[in-house]
Amino acid sequence: MFRTSHLVLILILGAALFPSCQPTSRHSTEATADAPLPMIGLWKLHIMERFDTSTGEWSAYRNGMQGYLLYDAEGHMALHLSTRGYEQFRPEFPNFTEQIQLAALQHLTNSYHYLGTYTVDVDSQIVTHTKLAHSNPKEWGLEARRAYDFEGDTLVITPTERANANLRLKWIPHRH
Repeated sequence: MFRTSHLVLILILGAALFPSCQPTSRHSTEATADAPLPMIGLWKLHIMERFDTSTGEWSAYRNGMQGYLLYDAEGHMALHLSTRGYEQFRPEFPNFTEQIQLAALQHLTNSYHYLGTYTVDVDSQIVTHTKLAHSNPKEWGLEARRAYDFEGDTLVITPTERANANLRLKWIPHRH
């Protein structure tokens, strides 16, 4: 006589013998046929917005920002954000010098950038950046978790930490 315990044993053995039937984690930095990573490439910031809880509306953050986001197929990434028109600052100043005008030093704080590695959890639509180098020394080695989604060909990135959860960045593919 066939018992329920036999059926359970057969199912357990079947799962062990056929591992392709077992659920798999979809944490990946590699595009595959069944789980492509459509964020791979160079993206240009279309708009960075802040949600206003008093009005319930999104509006441009700091009167507009600009930047680029890069994901390569090997799991490397880079981000650069700056205030709009950052590159038009005058007077120009040299790099790697100990003497620089206060106005130039203050202007440098309008540029935010880091590079590192990334992993993607396709199921929960979270990309995690591990910051290998950062414009702010206190952020070297830290992780940033970002929710992602697509609106057509626009990549929408939203910070998951409470401090920045009211921000969203919309990226469009960079065309040369």
